[in-house]
Amino acid sequence: MSRAPASESRRPADHGAASRTAHLVGGTARRALPRLLVLVLALCAWQLAARAHGSVYFPTPARIARHAYDLWFSGPVGHVFLTPPAVDTILPSLGRMSAGFVLAAVAGVGLGMLVGRSPRAYALCDPVLQFARAVPPPTLVPVFVVVFDFGTPMQLASIVFSAVWPVLINTAEGARDTDPLRLDVAAVLRLTAVERLWFLLLPSALPRIFAGLRLSLSLCLILMVFSELLPGTANGIGFALTDAQSRSDLLTVWAVLVLLGALGYLLNTGLLAVEKRLTGSRTRTHEGSRKGRTT
Repeated sequence: MSRAPASESRRPADHGAASRTAHLVGGTARRALPRLLVLVLALCAWQLAARAHGSVYFPTPARIARHAYDLWFSGPVGHVFLTPPAVDTILPSLGRMSAGFVLAAVAGVGLGMLVGRSPRAYALCDPVLQFARAVPPPTLVPVFVVVFDFGTPMQLASIVFSAVWPVLINTAEGARDTDPLRLDVAAVLRLTAVERLWFLLLPSALPRIFAGLRLSLSLCLILMVFSELLPGTANGIGFALTDAQSRSDLLTVWAVLVLLGALGYLLNTGLLAVEKRLTGSRTRTHEGSRKGRTT
């Protein structure tokens, strides 16, 4: 009895994997093309309107992009094309925002799990959480200035305090929404508290956790800029904005605004990619089980 060569037996599987990859890439391209087209149309409209108006206060996107490139991204390859002004402007702000976001995420998820696991604790803490979330973040800056003085500790405190509440509340809600049947099964199997947390509560609360993280990320970006607008700051994107305003450097002002928009978009896209990676397989599993029950 003759056997087919190993290379021939692998061809159908390889062909199927290649076709799936091509289909995935094609689907991604089809979804990205309309977004890219809308962006190009918006930039063209901005370019034409700015050129027609001819005002020094509203430069064209081409001039803004050229100025931002010369100012921040025309450095050597060894420095990832970053110029010295970019190192003094972008990196300190990203460091503050990243530290504040990580602290808010860790504290929010940890405290949210503790509050959400107990209905009594949630009922007692909910008014306080809703009150703290409703306080506008900029109004607390004078309090942090008195407590921490101007500088990085004050900036981190204002970012963390404002960004922690969306994560905490969404995590608590996600933990409370855990299927009671699964909790009963965990009790029957005598899972430990750590096992229930890791294998049951966290996976169940992940969609709500990421919803809170996305809101927290936008707050971190806003509070990062706002805290750098205050006296006592010597670097960062907010400092570059106030410095450019004081010098009437309108091109740099617009470049900073565009940079903030690009950073917000890139950070949110990265967080969405992480969320899709962590929750996508779980969502597909639930959809498959629902289809199996209906057939």
